Amino acid sequence: MSATLIAAIAIGGAACSTTKQSNDDALPEAILPQDREQIVAPKAARTYTPAELLKGIIKGDWAIESVGDKPAVGEEAPFLKFADNNRVYGNNGCNVLNGSYRYNVSDSTISFSQIATTMRLCDMTGITDSEINIALSEAKYYSLRAGDNDRYLLTLLDSSHQPVMTLMHQNFQFLNGTWRVTQIEGVNVDNPEICLVIDVDEGHVHGNTGCNILNGSLTTDMDAANSLSFHSIGVTRKACPEPNFQTQLIVALEDASQARPVTSDKAELLDSSGNVAMQLERTAVTQ
Repeated sequence: MSATLIAAIAIGGAACSTTKQSNDDALPEAILPQDREQIVAPKAARTYTPAELLKGIIKGDWAIESVGDKPAVGEEAPFLKFADNNRVYGNNGCNVLNGSYRYNVSDSTISFSQIATTMRLCDMTGITDSEINIALSEAKYYSLRAGDNDRYLLTLLDSSHQPVMTLMHQNFQFLNGTWRVTQIEGVNVDNPEICLVIDVDEGHVHGNTGCNILNGSLTTDMDAANSLSFHSIGVTRKACPEPNFQTQLIVALEDASQARPVTSDKAELLDSSGNVAMQLERTAVTQ
């Protein structure tokens, strides 16, 4: 990893700094880590699109919603991650699993092979871990469709075309990159220095509240579509002149429970009631 800090983020001609501020009262946890490389906008190929859905392309993270005719239940949220190298990773609700997969869009066939799992004994009874393993071995065909509320659903079918597993796509890669905060709780934000730098894969968020440096953690949740949470938020302690949005920014982040793309350059964070907590606009990043 590079030891270079993210020195400045260009936003409409103004710099949105996420470097350490000169402040005797700065909290150590609010200093931008020095082992982070520059975070750039994701390549389009990493984001699952409706066009790919229509073509029958399978990739990315999928929460296991049901197995057979029953809801998938686990000590942890069961999921599968389809990687580009024909490898599949995930969790059956109790144990980590990995293996290989192949599929053919022309005849909608799919197969899983060399599936291996860890052997941890599960404390919870009634979970569907073994049934998930069996369903993967039985899967011969698949179908893709768009569900309600922008959900993408993948159904695995056996040789008789009977459903053995239903999965819901989790699309978080669109959040990777650098964002200017343009609205908080319905109030327009006109300070170009208020920004967030989000790294979904590493589970980190950094940024600037307009006068202080901010950082924290990001956790994605497989239990609901595009569900996430920001937590362990820390800021430096520089006194902020009025008006400022620092408190509102932190509260909106902590209230956010879901994210959705609006366009390739705009996104929204929603609270648990489905209200827009924050509007974001992607920005260019400069060294």
